[in-house]
Amino acid sequence: MVAEKTKRRIPLLPLRGLLVFPSMVLHLDVGRAKSVQALEFAMNEDEEILLSTQKEISIDEPTEDEIYSIGTIAKIKQLLKLPNGTVRIHVEGLYRAEIEQYVENAEFLEVDISPLTEEQKERTTETQAIMRSLLEMFEQYTKVSKKVSQETLATVSDITEPHRFADVLASNLPLKLAEKQELLEMNNVVERLLHLIDILNNEQEVLGLEKKIGQRVKKSMEKTQKEYYLREQMKAIQKELGDREGRGGEVATLREKIEEAEMPESVEEKALKELDRYEKMPANSAESSVLRNYIEWLIQLPWVYETEDQLDVNRAEEILNEDHYGLEKVKERVLEYLAVQQLTNELKGPILCLSGPPGVGKTSLARSIARSLDREFVRISLGGVRDEAEIRGHRRTYVGAMPGRMIQGMKKAGSINPVFLLDEIDKMANDFRGDPSSALLEVLDPEQNHNFSDHYIEEPYDLSKVMFVTTANNIATIPGPLRDRMEMIHIAGYTEVEKMQIAQNYLLPKQMKDHGIKKSMMQVKDEAIQKVIRYYTREAGVRNLERQLATLCRKAAKMIVTGTKKRVILTAKTVEDMLGKPRFRYGQAEEEDQVGAATGLAYTSAGGDTLSIEVSLAPGKGKLTLTGKLGDVMKESAQAAFSYIRARSKELEIEPDFHEKNDIHIHVPEGATPKDGPSAGITMATALISALTGRVVKKEVGMTGEITLRGRVLPIGGLKEKSMSAHRAGLKTIIIPKDNEKDLEDVPESVREDLNYILVGHLDDVLKHALGEKK
Repeated sequence: MVAEKTKRRIPLLPLRGLLVFPSMVLHLDVGRAKSVQALEFAMNEDEEILLSTQKEISIDEPTEDEIYSIGTIAKIKQLLKLPNGTVRIHVEGLYRAEIEQYVENAEFLEVDISPLTEEQKERTTETQAIMRSLLEMFEQYTKVSKKVSQETLATVSDITEPHRFADVLASNLPLKLAEKQELLEMNNVVERLLHLIDILNNEQEVLGLEKKIGQRVKKSMEKTQKEYYLREQMKAIQKELGDREGRGGEVATLREKIEEAEMPESVEEKALKELDRYEKMPANSAESSVLRNYIEWLIQLPWVYETEDQLDVNRAEEILNEDHYGLEKVKERVLEYLAVQQLTNELKGPILCLSGPPGVGKTSLARSIARSLDREFVRISLGGVRDEAEIRGHRRTYVGAMPGRMIQGMKKAGSINPVFLLDEIDKMANDFRGDPSSALLEVLDPEQNHNFSDHYIEEPYDLSKVMFVTTANNIATIPGPLRDRMEMIHIAGYTEVEKMQIAQNYLLPKQMKDHGIKKSMMQVKDEAIQKVIRYYTREAGVRNLERQLATLCRKAAKMIVTGTKKRVILTAKTVEDMLGKPRFRYGQAEEEDQVGAATGLAYTSAGGDTLSIEVSLAPGKGKLTLTGKLGDVMKESAQAAFSYIRARSKELEIEPDFHEKNDIHIHVPEGATPKDGPSAGITMATALISALTGRVVKKEVGMTGEITLRGRVLPIGGLKEKSMSAHRAGLKTIIIPKDNEKDLEDVPESVREDLNYILVGHLDDVLKHALGEKK
């Protein structure tokens, strides 16, 4: 720098993305019109121009605030106009200068500047030491960095002036523009040199880290490339040997199976994504087996395959009749479904609920439905299920996770339209693990089950073509929303005539076959089967009957094998010899007319039954005692009957103060069996009035009906089962509510013909037919 330079006016060339230090020589390409004008003006004057960097590179016409105020005065050594309109110049930085003000000039930027004098320009011991230290650091930096050449290092080493050394060094370091500008604005040489030491220190640390990272990446890449190379070699060897047992072969096989499974597009994408993860995962990884299991589940599930329905109604009817005797309502419903399917071919699978007592053939009927439709059959027992995950499955994050029973059943079926039996749906429970009955709502809702979501599979699965059949003994225990989604078909218990037919045509041939007995070896008389039904079983279904027939077959087999008899003939007498003394008394009607004892009819989950209600009076203070393990509703019926009698004591010819002089005890045998329900109301009232008036209750009369405080008789349920129990007990007359007349058509004709039904609307009508003379 020349000391005698003073304030002056000079053209300004704003630089974009570039900064020129004093002592720096370089070429520049200039294209902006104002900049070209400034250069031409400078060439005509003293060939000097101020080079100052603009703060933002993107601005084409920078204002005063957008250009740094300190720049470098440079000498234009050469100017060359290029064909494309730009100008190439060769410049050399001379000294620092500060812009004092901008001069108004429309053609180019022109400024008034004042030169900046270097502080501590002379070389001192301190600056010499700093320079030596800085040179060593720069030398180390050039060894590590590939951005600085050895020629540059040689050039820097030859410089002795501190200010020039600092500027040349700064111009050769890969610094940001802001950092370079900071160095340019430093007048003090020592300060500038020390700042450069800091910068080089940082750069060396960064370069060291970069080197370490680079080495690590290189090792990792070498390892990956090696593994890839070896894996490719292994694949080639396996392919040459025809061996597909390796991981690659396994992945290829799984990929083929995914493509063949005809999954929905979204599911196939998920399966292939998981397969890619599985391929990249180490074989010994814990998640590897989880991923494989998941992929295999997706492959093994039926997504589109469905069996073709046999839409022959006559054939289906033959199969249903072949497997089951009676059960007309259920058979009719299945045949209706087939007929509609034949006409539309698009009907959603119905959801039937077969309810009824144990042993009437609900489960086996579902199997027959599948056979008649020629569909796959899947049975799931829901008895005691209390975990929601049993229905929806577990999430894959859990150890040992697997899909719920619905998806497991579909995999087992192998088609999307099986007959799905949900057995014992009324025996589900709920606890802290969730409510499985609520999880079933989605499964059994025809509007939702086309999009069933299992927690394990995570993708929607279509259950709309499945024919769901559920079974229950007691529909009262099924939650309302779940019950609402099903079509209820009640299966009543069998009559004695029906049991005879079932035993002769189904159970006995089956048991004889199971025990290896041919028809020539054993003959069973009708009276023998009738005796087993009447004296050795008491049930709505035929399960115990089948057990007793199995016992007879076992004993007959023993006789034949031991040579005791060559041919066994079963009569009523031989049945007693084989099965022992009768276990039940056939016909439970009272043997004579009784005072204070009436026969009621009850309906239980095991079918119908007769119920004897006894009343005894003893001198006392009007205490009413109820025994026989009665429920709240039954106790309330007794209270209602008692209140009615007190209100009508005069008409009934009972002493008005009977309740003050007598303790009344009402008992319902068998005491160990819980009993509840409103239908024993008129039976209790009749027994009470009989005891208080001394009039007998006719032994052949049974009754059922609810009573009000005004003596009205209200309707009851289960008339068919109650009628059958009355018929079995040997009763001749049944008193029923008038409103139950419509239910008489459900009672089997053989039972209806043997019984005399009396329809009543008031308790007075009951007493007229039930009570006899005073004893």
